[in-house]
Amino acid sequence: MMQGHEFSENQGALFAPDEAPEYAAPAVRVPSYLRDHRTRLRERFMQGGPEALPDYELLELLLFRAIPRKDVKPLARELLDRFGDFNTVVSAPAARLAEVKGVGDAVICELKLVEATAHRLARSRVMQRSIISSWSALISYCQTAMAHGEIEQFRVLFLDRKNVLIADEAQGRGAVDHVPVYPREVVKRALELNATALILVHNHPSGDPTPSAADIEMTRKVEEAARTLGITLHDHLIIGKSTELSFRSEGLL
Repeated sequence: MMQGHEFSENQGALFAPDEAPEYAAPAVRVPSYLRDHRTRLRERFMQGGPEALPDYELLELLLFRAIPRKDVKPLARELLDRFGDFNTVVSAPAARLAEVKGVGDAVICELKLVEATAHRLARSRVMQRSIISSWSALISYCQTAMAHGEIEQFRVLFLDRKNVLIADEAQGRGAVDHVPVYPREVVKRALELNATALILVHNHPSGDPTPSAADIEMTRKVEEAARTLGITLHDHLIIGKSTELSFRSEGLL
């Protein structure tokens, strides 16, 4: 007589883990007017590049990915009204972005991803290259990385004997109009990296790159500390919103 099968909690699964059928949530249809609008924007972007789109439409293209089933034009305009332009929106701190109604983690992630991508692309054009042959790329990188910051940031670019950029390091972040800088720490780090020259860079969130008396004094102290150890201070760049100032060009070094 055949024995009936007994089932228990210890019995194996009906499907192997990689054979189990997946449950797919029902897709929510995007309204046709939104789908058509997005298609047209993408086509204009692909055919004419970013110059073919105003800031709010370029921002819409980004927001589509984070908010796939909603008209994002009002949010794009709200972000631009709040922060001013596309670059400043992308560069805005996450905490400030989150203050805007309709901005959640997905939107912040998309914006910060674009910012990080821009920084890496700009940085790749200057790292391990001579600053003499890539000065314009260096300025572009500094503008990309620092021009839209809301607080002061101080960076040091370390160069080797051939003036090749071997390291780019943030030395400090401060307040809206001040960042502490310690000349001994700057020179100590140069020695650790075996750097023979430096370029100082910091931003002015006000947008005006005119150096303050404190900027000039700090630069003098760094230059003195570096010279004592045979390290050259090539320049100090102050990055504004749309322009920069070179201490060397201004006769301040």
